[in-house]
Amino acid sequence: MNRLTNLRWLVFGAGLLLATVATAQTKPGLQRIQNAKIGLITNRLNLTTEQSQQFWPVYNEYEAKKQEVRLAIRRLNAETNNLTASDERILSDLRELMSLRQKEVDLDKDYMNRFLKIINVRQLAELYKTEQQFTRMLLEKLNRRDANNQP
Repeated sequence: MNRLTNLRWLVFGAGLLLATVATAQTKPGLQRIQNAKIGLITNRLNLTTEQSQQFWPVYNEYEAKKQEVRLAIRRLNAETNNLTASDERILSDLRELMSLRQKEVDLDKDYMNRFLKIINVRQLAELYKTEQQFTRMLLEKLNRRDANNQP
């Protein structure tokens, strides 16, 4: 797979992870995760005041739209795993799943262009890298927590 495909899958996985964590966390816990992510991104991108004022509303809009698509994908994946459904229903669900994945790719392309009107290409690359690192850190923390809670 090429790097862009790997990046898309990692971002997709990050979204699913955040969606899972969001449902498992209380509001203060979710807010703490969001604050940590914002802090990390702010620190790594070195945004100017002007960039920051323009970037965060666009990024928050992007995240909300991505979350919406990811939740639809999760729901559809759960339905598609029901192999007792008719072949037509399963095929329909699979086609809808492909459509949602394409919607996510289109969203990424659209917002990449929007981000590049606010930040430079190096900052954008750093944003993607930072999102990956944040996801890994979150996974590691969840794995440690789960390991500590097991008998």
